[in-house]
Amino acid sequence: MCKEITRIFKENGLKTTPQRIEIYKTLINADNHPSAEDIYSAVKKRFPNISFDTVYRTLSLFVKYRIIKKVSFMPNKMLYDKNTSHHHHFVCIRCHKIVDFTWEEIDKLPLPKNIQSLGNIEDRYIEIRGICKECLEKEALDK
Repeated sequence: MCKEITRIFKENGLKTTPQRIEIYKTLINADNHPSAEDIYSAVKKRFPNISFDTVYRTLSLFVKYRIIKKVSFMPNKMLYDKNTSHHHHFVCIRCHKIVDFTWEEIDKLPLPKNIQSLGNIEDRYIEIRGICKECLEKEALDK
């Protein structure tokens, strides 16, 4: 994985540092869409002197170079997504779990003219909110 990270950094003209590699590895190995705080807590275990500002600035740099994506489903909390391919999100309104999914049929639909006229559309995705099956199952057991 270190060779892949180094290649990505080099392709984007970014300096490769042990801290940046660890931040990237932490995000890539996450099984969810972690916040900067989540990543900071994990990275701090290996780099006790790292600051939250360093983690946040590094994540912002990764977003700028489209190495990762920023997603903001939680109030006052930015989350990060390692999946940079086109996809959509299901967000559980109970446990706040986010699940990536694809929907080719909707992706093929042309944008309405009134949306096209708003400006240069760079990306589009759907966010579906509801209650995940795990929360529904838990709710059924609690009854």
